[in-house]
Amino acid sequence: MILFPAVDIQKGKAVRLKQGRAEASTVFAADPVEAARLWVERGARWLHVVDLDGAFDGAAKSRSIVREICRGATVPVQLGGGIRDVDTAGAYLDAGVTRLIIGTVALEDPKLFASLCRIFPGKIGVSLDAAAGRLKTRGWVADTGQTVEEVLPRLLDDGAAFIVYTDIERDGMRSGVNLDALSRLAELSRIPVIAAGGVYSLTDVQKLYPLTLNTSLIGAVSGRALYEGTLDLAQANVWIAAQRPQ
Repeated sequence: MILFPAVDIQKGKAVRLKQGRAEASTVFAADPVEAARLWVERGARWLHVVDLDGAFDGAAKSRSIVREICRGATVPVQLGGGIRDVDTAGAYLDAGVTRLIIGTVALEDPKLFASLCRIFPGKIGVSLDAAAGRLKTRGWVADTGQTVEEVLPRLLDDGAAFIVYTDIERDGMRSGVNLDALSRLAELSRIPVIAAGGVYSLTDVQKLYPLTLNTSLIGAVSGRALYEGTLDLAQANVWIAAQRPQ
């Protein structure tokens, strides 16, 4: 099981939102590059970076910061937010990003999403962000009217390499994970699934861990909990390692 510390970039700072609302942000670090470095020092095996300005505005806004994060990181980086054309995707991969997370394009422009998967095989994942079971796009402000079950077959056929599933109503709310929704998705999906939203404590990690043994779930993203200390990355990694057969 992999824990992905989140470095969400808004106006050049590392922040966390509540339920994805741009106006409900808390600044946790003035320098996202330094925040990323600290998570690597504390044992991160991956970094989960999001360009929030790009997600809301539809254009990549934090390329220089992302490039610096990749230069300094000794672990792979996955990135989402504002990636809505082939050139932007290619530029981020050239800058050192290991793989990309596509949200809006995956649901609103299937032809472009399939093209991205074909041009960059194995590098394109999809962000499925749901509130009350309905998927959202454009920084979680547009309702697609679709459910995970409805879109999953097409995304798999298009060539998605992995899925990040976020329960928007739990994101940044200290409310725990949505095990029912995650279990359904992880059982249906034949590609790796990463949980996001509500991963607040070691207890949440312990609840998710069994799914990594018998479903496609491979890990979880956590942001606010790590920054505020309700989840300790090193402690969680030690607990995960202790579950492996000796």
